[in-house]
Amino acid sequence: MRKDAMRLSIVMPVLNEADTIASALERLQELRARGVEVIVADGGSTDGTVGKALTLADVVLPAPRGRALQMNAGAREAGGDALLFLHADTRLPENADALALDALRASAWGRFDVQIEGRSAMLPVIAAMMNLRSRVTGIATGDQAMFMTREAFDAIGGFPEIALMEDIAASKTLKRVGPPACLRVKVTTSGRRWEKNGVWRTIMLMWRLRLAYFFGAKPEDLARRYGYRPREDDA
Repeated sequence: MRKDAMRLSIVMPVLNEADTIASALERLQELRARGVEVIVADGGSTDGTVGKALTLADVVLPAPRGRALQMNAGAREAGGDALLFLHADTRLPENADALALDALRASAWGRFDVQIEGRSAMLPVIAAMMNLRSRVTGIATGDQAMFMTREAFDAIGGFPEIALMEDIAASKTLKRVGPPACLRVKVTTSGRRWEKNGVWRTIMLMWRLRLAYFFGAKPEDLARRYGYRPREDDA
């Protein structure tokens, strides 16, 4: 398949997103009309998420609970030559398909810049720091709507099926394939987890997690240490 003829598949891992899944998928209908495939990988929702997704996605499939497991299951089902992994609470820019595919003509993988939607005046600062850190380190997070060629996804064996930090771990491996395309066009993600748990508290928690992971802590140990459980606002 020539890179100028690639088809894009969007994989969205979800868990108990009945309140927002319809609006999240409705925003992707214009992309579907242009030939983009949309796959929803459900981690065992009990609130009607699946029923609401069925008519708005090309594929809705059950998957083992856990973001990495769900994204890998969705990618295996995808028919596209390029894959974009999208959180349910993240909105793509209008021409995201063209932007991602154009970037993948020169790079094996990439991500968008991010802006965080919410009331706190700190959220734009957090987003700016996330984008800067990502650009300097070449490490992407799931909030930035990571995308890659099928070839790159297969080369790294998909996302490491770990309890936390699957996006960080995948980025480190993808950097061996090539540097990321760091698009300055922004996706918009919800600030609900920052505002729900407190902005400063969440910042400190995330830095502690990242620092512990950097020094070799196992993701499973971090998950137990911080009481992590896949929840509605983690999918």
